[in-house]
Amino acid sequence: MKTRIISGLIMVPFLAVLIFGGLVLKLLCIFVAVCGLYEFYKAFHQIDVKPSFPLGILSIAALYGISFLKWPSEVYLLWICLCLGACLLYLFDMKRHSIPAALVTFAGMIYIVFFSFHIVLIDGLKGFEQFVWMTVIASFVTDIGAYFTGYYFGRNKLCPAISPKKTVEGAIGGTLCAVIAAGIFGLLFTEGLFFHCLAMGLLASITSQLGDLSASVFKRHLGIKDYGNLIPGHGGILDRFDSFLFAAPTVYYYLIFAVV
Repeated sequence: MKTRIISGLIMVPFLAVLIFGGLVLKLLCIFVAVCGLYEFYKAFHQIDVKPSFPLGILSIAALYGISFLKWPSEVYLLWICLCLGACLLYLFDMKRHSIPAALVTFAGMIYIVFFSFHIVLIDGLKGFEQFVWMTVIASFVTDIGAYFTGYYFGRNKLCPAISPKKTVEGAIGGTLCAVIAAGIFGLLFTEGLFFHCLAMGLLASITSQLGDLSASVFKRHLGIKDYGNLIPGHGGILDRFDSFLFAAPTVYYYLIFAVV
């Protein structure tokens, strides 16, 4: 537990970046995308599948290039098409590149790069930039609440084949903590959006836990414990930010369809 708490404190500077938003936040997201993509692709080497990291880097450059140029949001659909097209072209070298490698390359572009990019999209919603913090509530508060609730009260395993230490009590406790924190956030930092904040806290907490479990599914299939060792007690960047990957799109699309 001590190592986990110390590692959590190490993450505080990353959270401080959220205060600045804009370019600083984009640079952080690029850092997470590059490191996360590298860890994700490298993990598949365990089963002799070798995705194309250079193509992944090009996808990051193209996506954030679109963002910096402030092109219409429809261009992001073009980005998805181009990423898929690049992965299909990757297969043309049949002797060196396999279908699994191409599929994992594309999966990484969507799962790591595009999902994490939704933090930038939230920051770009004029008047709603503060909801970037909702992703923190949904991921970190859920994680902390689930950890301590499960540690002290956990009895029933949630998904023992995927993540043996997670419990039903921990999942419920983490969700309740996130909803409470989201409500406090709504009262202090929004006007007239209290119930929307509660709904976002609930939904994003659930999806953040699904994101955590999804990352664990990959690790079980690949036979690894962690994606990396960059952060003591937490593994790699992807081990720490896996819940963000699902929480950010949840918050963004809730805002788009129910609030904005």
